[in-house]
Amino acid sequence: MARESMQFDVVIVGGGPAGLATSIRLKQLAADRRAEIGVCVLEKGSEIGAHILSGAVMDPRALDELIPGWKELDAPVKTPVSEDRFVFLTESRSFRIPNILLPECFRNHGNYVVSLGNVCRWLGKQAEALGVEIYPGFAAAEVLYDQKGGVRGVATGDMGVGRDGTPTGQFQPGIELHGKYTVFAEGCRGHLGRQLLEKFHLSENCDPQVYGIGLKELWEIDPAQHEPGRVVHSAGWPLDSDTYGGSFLYHMERNLVSVGFVVGLAYANPYLNPYEEFQRYKTHPAIRGTFEGGKRIAYGARAIAAGGLLSLPKLAFPGGVLVGDEAGFLNASRIKGSHAAIKSGMLAAEAAFTALQAGRSADELDAYGKAFQDSWLFDELYRARNFKQWMAKGLYPGTLMVGIEQYLLGGKFPWTLRHRHADHECLRAAAEFQPIEYPKPDGKLSFDRLSSVFLSNTNHEENQPCHLTLKNAAVPVSVNLARYAGPEQRYCPAGVYEFLRNPDGSDRLQINAQNCVHCKTCDIKDPEQNIDWVVPEGGGGPNYPNM
Repeated sequence: MARESMQFDVVIVGGGPAGLATSIRLKQLAADRRAEIGVCVLEKGSEIGAHILSGAVMDPRALDELIPGWKELDAPVKTPVSEDRFVFLTESRSFRIPNILLPECFRNHGNYVVSLGNVCRWLGKQAEALGVEIYPGFAAAEVLYDQKGGVRGVATGDMGVGRDGTPTGQFQPGIELHGKYTVFAEGCRGHLGRQLLEKFHLSENCDPQVYGIGLKELWEIDPAQHEPGRVVHSAGWPLDSDTYGGSFLYHMERNLVSVGFVVGLAYANPYLNPYEEFQRYKTHPAIRGTFEGGKRIAYGARAIAAGGLLSLPKLAFPGGVLVGDEAGFLNASRIKGSHAAIKSGMLAAEAAFTALQAGRSADELDAYGKAFQDSWLFDELYRARNFKQWMAKGLYPGTLMVGIEQYLLGGKFPWTLRHRHADHECLRAAAEFQPIEYPKPDGKLSFDRLSSVFLSNTNHEENQPCHLTLKNAAVPVSVNLARYAGPEQRYCPAGVYEFLRNPDGSDRLQINAQNCVHCKTCDIKDPEQNIDWVVPEGGGGPNYPNM
């Protein structure tokens, strides 16, 4: 069956803050100039916001620029930060840093505690009101190229393909969406973005991207423990001082608290289990009181691109651009990225609109990169450019140097440090470490992975090709299990990977793709880069409420 096609001026892949901001700004500019412009947004989740997971404390600066009247439009940005706390944890004690000593990057006055998923749902409504066509449940599975090699759009994945790769009775071919420009806003480690980075050599002049995995739960807690707008960050226990990571605990409205844990994926010990570290964190004497008597109501996980300015690839290529976390516009020192995503989308929209008005198409939007370099976003990321490099030197020396650079020098350190290694290169052999014994979940503060995945509302059509593909089926046993003790069964936060014993005594890797929450950690951390995450059928994956 031939694929149908649709034509737009701009095709946007991804309905997160970056993609939606791009679409809104394009339509705003068109209205100001009384111009007609066709814009569509493809979203692989079942609805806008279904796959959105973030802390989140939001800096409203970019939202103020995009939609100045957002307060009057009843945006779900209603809980201002009322208190900042930063604590260091040991196994049994906690030490709070006086707020007067906190660098500016850790201060949140003027920011808001939000559900980024709900913010995106609201942004989606604003976009549709302006005439943007939004297609949830359609996953962009293929980049389309013109005869000159430039991007001319994307194609959605076929529906109704059986596990063996053959069409079923419900087969429907994908649809081609052609655009004069295509904006890629898939989020961290985008499936199509990876292909574009390689095809157009976009990362040639930047440092390797570095990542973290962020795990999050949403709790309804005892009102006596709730303080709307309280923001608590921690570092230290349960991680050792050589492993980058930390926690967040944000008090939202209606007795809700979002709690999460981030582990840098450059860790060396293959026995480390980020999910179990998160569960241990909640049992700390200084933390557990927040959750006792409460109820856990949601869970999810997502990789985070944390390399910052030095890891940003070239942003534009013939026919398209990268925006948001697809490119890596996260400020890891502030633990914030939504404002950066929105601003990057606005800058891309302005460059694309100017080109369209000049009658251009499918060329390189150089103005986007230049506008970024002239923006407040570039200045912010430049001041934070050394953060992850300092923290890679260990918790205590890293904290000292970040404090000196950010607190005393305002981010104007005279030297720039570099990222040297990709995260998967940092994993070392299991023989160099002792296994980590994690406590069993108590079902009150700590939980097993499968009950957590249940709370993520994750679902995939079972009779479809596995979207977690292996380049070499022998590698998981012959290399990963033999040398690294099978790290995929620990770094996956959803129990997707498990090693089983065959009747003949040999080992095999079982992939439970139905559990996948689309965090992309396996694609990043696999030591042989043997796992390739590709999009499943549109609408599959988690369905996050209020995350």
